[in-house]
Amino acid sequence: MEQLPESVDRDILEERISFALKTIRETQGCTLHQALDVFAQRYEELRRDRPDDFHLSREAYGRGFYS
Repeated sequence: MEQLPESVDRDILEERISFALKTIRETQGCTLHQALDVFAQRYEELRRDRPDDFHLSREAYGRGFYS
């Protein structure tokens, strides 16, 4: 995966999904669908590498978010 700005990780960890997607789209020059794929991949990497940094469970994360 191409290097993403550090703000994307912070936004993912703080459940600021819209901000993370906006930054991904701006830096990668991609569609929303592509940004969602990048987001999902980075989310899984962070869950694996930094599980204690998440405030919400996997089940609760993103509840109520619709793209």
